[in-house]
Order: sequence, then C-alpha cells, then structure tokens
Amino acid sequence: MESLQSNLIATVQYLSQDIGERSYLDVKKLTMVADFIEERFRACGCSVKRQPFSYGSGIYHNVIGEISSSHDAKDGILVIGAHYDTVVGTPGADDNASGIAGLLELARLTALSPHRRTVRFVAFSLEEPPVFMTSRMGSHVYARSLKDEGIPVFGMISLEMLGYYCDVNDCQYYPLSIFRWFYPEKGNYIAFVGNIASRSFTNKLKRSFASVSSLPLESLNGVSVIPGVDFSDHRSFWKFGFPAFMITDTAFYRNPNYHGPGDTPDTLDYQRMAELVAGLHKALGTV
Repeated sequence: MESLQSNLIATVQYLSQDIGERSYLDVKKLTMVADFIEERFRACGCSVKRQPFSYGSGIYHNVIGEISSSHDAKDGILVIGAHYDTVVGTPGADDNASGIAGLLELARLTALSPHRRTVRFVAFSLEEPPVFMTSRMGSHVYARSLKDEGIPVFGMISLEMLGYYCDVNDCQYYPLSIFRWFYPEKGNYIAFVGNIASRSFTNKLKRSFASVSSLPLESLNGVSVIPGVDFSDHRSFWKFGFPAFMITDTAFYRNPNYHGPGDTPDTLDYQRMAELVAGLHKALGTV
C-alpha cells in the first residue's frame, strides 16, 4: 500500500505541478502527457496503441494500454478510462491527474495479477470545454471506434476526480435537497454514478468493491437531468449502448477547488486514493 500511495503522489505531482495546466490550447503539453502515459503503460507490461484525432488545428491522442486475458469472456472487454486534459487556468490535481494516477496504478497492479477478462486502460484527451459533452471528446472518438469495430464491451468505468475528501458535517452538497435524505452529510466516501441502463453493471462492481474494501461507498443510477450524472467520459459510452459509470469524489459537490487555481496536489488525500485503487483492483478480479 505504501508504494501504491507514493506512486499516486508522484503522478499527481508530475502532471499538476511539473507540467501544470493541460488545456486544449496547449497541444505540446498534452503530447508530453501522452508520451508519459505511454511510457508508464509499456513499463508495466501493457501492449500500447495511440489513437490520434483532430480538433481545430491540433492533433490529440488517446493512449490505450491493454492487458489481455487467456480466458474467453464472451460478454466482452472491460474498459477503464480517465481524461488527462484540464480546463484553462487550473493545474488539475484532482481534475483529473488523480484519475490518471489511479488508471496507471490499476494497469500496473493488473499486469502483476491479471484478471479473467481483457482490460483496456484508456487515457483520453479532450474531455473538458469547449468539447465537453460533444462528439469531439476523446472518449467519444474511442467509444465510436469500439462500436465500428464490433468489439463487445462488458462495461466501462470512468475515473473522474478521486482524491478530495472532507470529514465535517455539511461539507457534501447535492444537486437536489432530497438527496440529503439518502446520502451522507460528510464527503468521506467515493461514489459510483451511472445511468439507469447501467444499473446492473454498477451494482455488480459496487457489491464486489464493498466486499473487499472498507472505504465508504455510495452509488446512484439516475437520469441525465440530474446535474452531474453524465459529466464525464462514461457519457460517451452510453451513446453507443455500452454500460458505463464513473467513480468520483463528486467533484464540485464537494471540492471547492474545482476548475480553479487551487486544485493542487497538497489538497488531496492519497491514503484514501490508495485504498480506492487497491479495492477496485481486487473487485475487478471478480468480474
């Protein structure tokens, strides 16, 4: 657990401190990050591919690391993804260096102890505005390619802001006041959030995670009119009929540094991040 935590810290610091802002405006920085992710995937034993795509006058890259399984999982591969870009004006430690750090550690752990189904770890470029919730998102480009190639997908998990927690009453907010009847006042948990069509997939992972980890977990499978339910890369996979949900610290419903200059490495809880990644790796081994 100690090495896992130190690796998470190192990745978040490199992305948000050494490189810093990684917006769509800086193709050079995004390419540097893509190179870093590809190197890390290769170092842990993944087979690696890049998926270039254009937006405006720039060329951006999704980076895919695959760990194949010898088992024949007829219901498809598992996709785990996270975006590595930021909005303009933020170093993006939680959003989303934390997700990329989790992705890289999951790939490393899976290479050491492979699961029974093939897993593709995908680092997406361009999740943030101005392409947010459009077909120009890197995740949309990748999900469409899976559909076009006829690749069966068991499910997709989007790692979207994993590192911010708070332990005082009323530090956790919700899109509607009625949510306070069912969910905690403290932001000391991780959330699995998906649509109704993905409920079975979400619940299966929720049960598996709860059986191997003591980190508090809440879940919601709802409709997109609830603000935040579709605010990440999992949304792109819904568009092509794939079950998908995001794992999140609930973003702007908890983290006051969201999309701002204060989203820095020192604001994150790496012990809880490590607990999450370790638990998720164990839980994925059962699916």
